Amino acid sequence: MKVQVLQHVPFEGPGSMAAWLAARRVEVGVTRLFDGDPLPRAADVDGLIAMGGPMSVNDEDELAWLRPEKQLVRDAVDRGIPVLGVCLGAQLIASALGARVYPGLVKEIGWFPICGVPDVAPAFEFPAEHLAFHWHGETFDLPPGAVRLASSAGCDNQAFQVGSRALALQFHLETTPASAAALVENCRDELVQGPYVQTESELLAAPAEHYAAINRLMEDVLGYLFD
Repeated sequence: MKVQVLQHVPFEGPGSMAAWLAARRVEVGVTRLFDGDPLPRAADVDGLIAMGGPMSVNDEDELAWLRPEKQLVRDAVDRGIPVLGVCLGAQLIASALGARVYPGLVKEIGWFPICGVPDVAPAFEFPAEHLAFHWHGETFDLPPGAVRLASSAGCDNQAFQVGSRALALQFHLETTPASAAALVENCRDELVQGPYVQTESELLAAPAEHYAAINRLMEDVLGYLFD
């Protein structure tokens, strides 16, 4: 199996997903869009993972790769290829499939719970409540045919699924202590006061158990899509 990771900035990589993919001997390619790497064709991969980034999916005039990246996502979904979007990646899936992406009422940055929507099987079912790591200021409407999978106090649409092979997560389950520190280092200016924005010290004080729990849930997501 060949899975292509679409990476938009140097400091938002696959995190804990790398170990899961390596353990299953998945061939992982990385398209570093920030370095101008060419995008693959959907026909040449067995799965896509679109990562996060501080830009907006609406910045098509400033970022020349956004339009072809959205087309790649559409092509993959149409072919039934597994597609996972994380944060910006989730917004890319929404936009690629015709939904609106726009600033949320509040920013969510830090450790806050998500609430799984019950009785959505055969779609992926999140726990009734689970702590997750967040770093986003935009949100999205659900694209046509999508099933909402999770919400939070600050954001109605935290996750959705389209068909059986496309999952969009507004939150981060792949975060490790190193990747959290990298986000803080590169996006510290976004830590403004708000009801769902933690301070730098609060955010980085999360115990190891928090990371282990979200990484286990990400393994469940990956298993659902790729096993």
